[in-house]
Amino acid sequence: MKDLIDEIDAAHRAVRDGKLPAGDAHVVALSRTYPAPVEEVWDALTDAERIPRWFLPISGDLRLGGTYQLEGNAGGEIRVCEPPERLLVTWVMGEPAGPEDASIVEVRLEPAGDGSTHLRLEHTAVVPPEMWDQFGPGAVGVGWDLTLLGMWAHLTGLALGSPEQLDKDPTIRTCMTKSSQAWGAALAETGASPDDVAAKVTATTAFYVPPLDGA
Repeated sequence: MKDLIDEIDAAHRAVRDGKLPAGDAHVVALSRTYPAPVEEVWDALTDAERIPRWFLPISGDLRLGGTYQLEGNAGGEIRVCEPPERLLVTWVMGEPAGPEDASIVEVRLEPAGDGSTHLRLEHTAVVPPEMWDQFGPGAVGVGWDLTLLGMWAHLTGLALGSPEQLDKDPTIRTCMTKSSQAWGAALAETGASPDDVAAKVTATTAFYVPPLDGA
């Protein structure tokens, strides 16, 4: 499973401020390359039969202007769908907090040479200050790292196992730990203090990688 850790290391992460109709926002950006052509990555990203193979079961009216719901996770509206280059959706956990957009996810794909694809994902969200102050970008960043790692496994034919197995898998736990640290490094690049970065990385890692029973 060393390939999984290498894939976490290969991703590029960035954090910056943003703006949405609902207010001031944070932007968590993640980019990486897949060993598959753009059309194949787009199909994996948008086909309702394939999405559960690397992410979660999905339902809804999956078309431009329609809505989607990921089982046990976010749902929203499909605002932009430009095959095979750009997808933009609202990203809402539970009921919307108000009528204005507070969370947007955008994915862009482009050829990267040798038949591979460069993917860039940006999640722009109005985050409760107490959540950002405790966890920083890793709160959602680690989740996106794992999601895009799951797509890599799907595209390369690697079976990762059930969620229950993954929670205890030493390699996956290492991936989550390294992801948390990498988002801390991205936060440090914005000028955050070392103490602030360290506290956020510690909180994020404890959330995603809690001690195993009996440890």
